[in-house]
Amino acid sequence: MPDPQGFLRYERKLPTRRPVPVRIQDWREVYPSASDELIREQATRCMDCGIPFCHQGCPLGNRIPDWNDLVRTGQWRYAIEALHATNNFPEFTGRLCPAPCEAACVLAINGGSPVTIKQVEVEIINRAFDLGYVTPQPAPEPSGRSVAVVGSGPAGLAAAQQLARAGHAVTVFERDDEPGGLMRYGIPDFKLEKRHIDRRLAQLDAEGVRFVTGCAVGVDVTVAALRERYDAILLAAGALAGRDVPDTPGRHLAGVHLAMEHLVPANRVVAGKQSTTPIDAAGKHVIIIGGGDTAADCLGVAHRQGAASITQLDLYPLPPLDRDETHDPWPTWPWILREYPAHEEGGERVFAVAVQEFVGTRRVEAIRIAEVSVVKQNGRRLVTVLPGTERELPADLVLLAIGFDGTEEGPLLDQLGLARNRRGGMDCGPDWQTAVPGVFVAGDMHRGASLIVWAIAEGRAAAAAVHTYLGGAGSLPSPVDPAAVPLTA
Repeated sequence: MPDPQGFLRYERKLPTRRPVPVRIQDWREVYPSASDELIREQATRCMDCGIPFCHQGCPLGNRIPDWNDLVRTGQWRYAIEALHATNNFPEFTGRLCPAPCEAACVLAINGGSPVTIKQVEVEIINRAFDLGYVTPQPAPEPSGRSVAVVGSGPAGLAAAQQLARAGHAVTVFERDDEPGGLMRYGIPDFKLEKRHIDRRLAQLDAEGVRFVTGCAVGVDVTVAALRERYDAILLAAGALAGRDVPDTPGRHLAGVHLAMEHLVPANRVVAGKQSTTPIDAAGKHVIIIGGGDTAADCLGVAHRQGAASITQLDLYPLPPLDRDETHDPWPTWPWILREYPAHEEGGERVFAVAVQEFVGTRRVEAIRIAEVSVVKQNGRRLVTVLPGTERELPADLVLLAIGFDGTEEGPLLDQLGLARNRRGGMDCGPDWQTAVPGVFVAGDMHRGASLIVWAIAEGRAAAAAVHTYLGGAGSLPSPVDPAAVPLTA
């Protein structure tokens, strides 16, 4: 049984981040690995509740109390087995997931300090790799059936691994020059060093998954060719259509870019794929519009590129530091001020403002902003500009990090005869199959831009559906029903 007094004896504690003056000089991850003593103390804080509400917060259904107790008792091999039972890639989720499980932890009631679930998770997989516990698991015999997976992000990779282990011949098509999807060139190395992707890809390769890179399905290979060659197709190409503000005056000016136009080349430089980036923050006054993960990524990159100043603008008012139980009762995901490591590195945050105009002649020179109030009526957001609050901020580089509008339109969907729904995603039935027989969809391409845990969960569930469609023996874990989960608004 768990230690009934563990949460009383130990306070919540994370590893100390690398010092700011040191880490902004490189692109390595912000957090060092935790000591065995620290991580076992933190796992000891888990009470193994009779009703583990952390499960409610985790789309993957991770067996959190189980592997917490295994870590507490030093049983690392069994801990990774329990973790891998529901999560193909804990080294990704442990670094990139915002941890809704922690918000649902019983210790978080009344503003308490939840178990450091995310840190325990990442330490389990760190040690599993170090101790040689992560090995290929090839299928004992082939099924004779084949599957094409379009996209190599977390949803596509999770589905590919599940299907390959079931004996199907899986080929993953990726338009970039390396697999990994958004994790490869969209996520900076200070959050996820790419060696974590590479060693997992090596495992998939040893399990029989074949990767075809530099190949855009619908352009370099037609959908008809894939349907003729493969028994099933799974669409997992993400939701990379960046949200824009085309009607804002001055949007056409040079120096105003979508966030990914900045992040992708910056990450390619770090990866050694190119020597310079066309969008460099060095010596510039940078404005980042948006308050989420992508905005924080832009902030961290701009710091490391040597920006003269950085200001981050958020449409919404300053959130509270602690959960408002009247608005977000436990165990729901709370609206609170979220501080990313990049904020510790510098920059200014301005809340409850909206851009009125990008100012300049050929290049942006400033932006005009105004204070706003934001209310929701009948599910719609109403933004009201407060008169007399307009002012200008100097700007040499403006990055729009205001979200994504769903999967990208193009030849892939045209050749399938499929259209995006009102959310920009792709509809499917309860078996994850689109309106085209034998063509399935999962991850952000289905639900819109969302959490990495949802991508992996949907990839696993869609793989189970594809396996059933192919007449595979037995069944694969299917944690998510597409008709029973909330979709991104």
